[in-house]
Amino acid sequence: QVQLVESGGVSVQAGGSLRLSCAASGYTYSSYCMGWFRQAPGKEREGVAAIDSDGSTSYADSVKGRFTISKDNAKNTLYLQMNSLKPEDTAMYYCAADSWGCSRRPYEYNYWGQGTQVTVSS
Repeated sequence: QVQLVESGGVSVQAGGSLRLSCAASGYTYSSYCMGWFRQAPGKEREGVAAIDSDGSTSYADSVKGRFTISKDNAKNTLYLQMNSLKPEDTAMYYCAADSWGCSRRPYEYNYWGQGTQVTVSS
């Protein structure tokens, strides 16, 4: 049974940094594409960053240069380092796993965590 558990979401001030983690279990972690998504109240879920099994990454334009996605295959853990946070980064952040492709389109991902809340105050 695939399980994804996010952690690390807190309230921070604008300009601050956070690192989110996503612990994965129940599948061959290293062979999957992993992604971070976020959803703010009243908005659609959007893809923030994705990392493929070969380590290649992609980012939404809104976070390029500020966020970094990485993974530790030995620990089955996905990370999202978030720097220079802005109030518009406030959202529930989710990690997800995709067994086929590696886009940032939410509907292509098979497995989802429950989310961790990030709140950025000005």
